[in-house]
Amino acid sequence: MCGIVHLLVGTTKGAFVLTGEAGRWIVSGPHCDGWTINHMAGDPATGRIWAGGGGDWFGAGVWRSGDGGATWQLAKLSSGQMDQWAANDPDFAAMIGWEDVAPPFGDTLHSVWSLHHAHGVLWAGAKPGTLLQSQDGGATWARNEALATFPGREEWNGGAAGLTLHTIVTAPEDPGKIWLGISAAGVFASEDGGHSWDRRNRLSNAAACEGHDHPAAPKDGETGHCVHNMVRAPGSDLLYQQNHHGVWRSRDGGRHWDDVTDGLPSTFGFPIAVHPHDPLTIWTLPLNGDMAGRYPPEASAAVWRSRDGGATWAAQRDGLPQTACFFTVLRQAMATDDSPAGGVYFGTNTGSVFASDDAGETWEEIARHLPTILSVEAVRMG
Repeated sequence: MCGIVHLLVGTTKGAFVLTGEAGRWIVSGPHCDGWTINHMAGDPATGRIWAGGGGDWFGAGVWRSGDGGATWQLAKLSSGQMDQWAANDPDFAAMIGWEDVAPPFGDTLHSVWSLHHAHGVLWAGAKPGTLLQSQDGGATWARNEALATFPGREEWNGGAAGLTLHTIVTAPEDPGKIWLGISAAGVFASEDGGHSWDRRNRLSNAAACEGHDHPAAPKDGETGHCVHNMVRAPGSDLLYQQNHHGVWRSRDGGRHWDDVTDGLPSTFGFPIAVHPHDPLTIWTLPLNGDMAGRYPPEASAAVWRSRDGGATWAAQRDGLPQTACFFTVLRQAMATDDSPAGGVYFGTNTGSVFASDDAGETWEEIARHLPTILSVEAVRMG
């Protein structure tokens, strides 16, 4: 293990890079011209960094940097309201330096929600429910047609944020295996590199999971389709997901899901993370409920850890605010590094980043007053 841990932080006001050096964290940013950055990714082998985002104003796009974030280039994927204004107002176009270049996907994409680099391919998940891939480091992009033409796609229902493809998971040992999380269509898997897809939301014990009134709860023999985040344990097809109605585990690559929520203070939350070296150690940060404010139960922050794959849970609070804490931690705002001890990080919608270098036993606030944090990823580079 070599290199320095860099935290790639996506926010509502651009991308930030936090670099851990000599016991302190140096904050660089904001990057990407003030775009909303929903997610970031990095490649330790080359030092490249990518940032995906956009929205109504800018359209969708992926920024890329080959020098650790010092300079950035944009691959604009779709048009937004800014382009409409500029096309009809030469003075406005001149003021912002707009170029009349048609983006490859017209106005069909709203924003990029997730990025993932594996086996030489850069993947991007976009809203609405679209998977893209780049073979040249993010300069050019192609749509995954197998997902775009998936049977019954017209019946997919978006969550509160719309039909977002927010999670992309791959297997380091097998380039054919890919898993996706789409709110609120559920989990999809491919074993042939994305040429075909299966929908994987079946319950392992359907009879024990019926009877909930919440529309995102499990029913009809399937988990709730409003997946919030999903991770794959190292070296196996063991998957974990936090969805709108609990924490779930699959031992067989998503073909069947077990409810492992028992022991947590609520069924609602957004992020989940897995230890890079221990497939049974996971962390999540429960919130009090989707209609109850979406902050830590009793306004007391805790990261909950399981060391046995979700069979039991314990709260970790040391160093976290225990009174009047009303922040939210969003779906992609928790990450782990590759250290043996298990470094864990999360960012809040109030602009703080918390870090633990001892698998969550103790926590330290390493940055504050950033914009609303949408995502955190840890990459060791340099």
